[in-house]
Amino acid sequence: MARLEDPHKALADLGVSRETLERLEIYARLLTKWTRAINLVSADSLPDLWRRHFLDSAQLLPLLPPAPAGRPRRLADLGSGAGFPGLVLAILGAGEIHLVESDRRKGQFLREVSRETAAGAEVHLGRIEELSPLCADCVTARALAPLERLLDYAARHLAPGGSALFLKGRGAAEELTQAARRWSMAVERFPSRTDPEGSILRIADLAARSGT
Repeated sequence: MARLEDPHKALADLGVSRETLERLEIYARLLTKWTRAINLVSADSLPDLWRRHFLDSAQLLPLLPPAPAGRPRRLADLGSGAGFPGLVLAILGAGEIHLVESDRRKGQFLREVSRETAAGAEVHLGRIEELSPLCADCVTARALAPLERLLDYAARHLAPGGSALFLKGRGAAEELTQAARRWSMAVERFPSRTDPEGSILRIADLAARSGT
């Protein structure tokens, strides 16, 4: 098995400042507290919280598209749940972040963390497929759905020319094969820094194939 990175050092290598780490620590305390009451993350992941959740999310930062001229980058995180990766990216200053979550209690958690960490993220309570299009420069998601369904969601909420970043496990290649039957796309695949069997898919030029 590949040697796993120290998450705090890896975050520092990504340019995360001491002040930002302190804000992530506030997030970690709130997550641990709320997980006792609602199912935000699995209890067995809490001892490895910084690698499994914070670094896993932060590794997307250098893969995001550049901010458009004259305005912040607009990012839509679909099925945010406990806030990974979208809320971490908001704390890291990734731009104007929109968190989409259908569960009311998880939405309350996201709003509290955003307030306590001054992340400035906007929480949208509702089903992804029913929300008005968010016109995002980038769409993100983690552990939400198979890629084929994620692309349905992304097509709804991406601005023209936008791209998507999806954290995927060992089944990424199979999911890509399945999704390619319905979608034309440009795909780049990056190794995960937190999961030896995982990868990050960066998808651009998304278009539905004719007849599907």
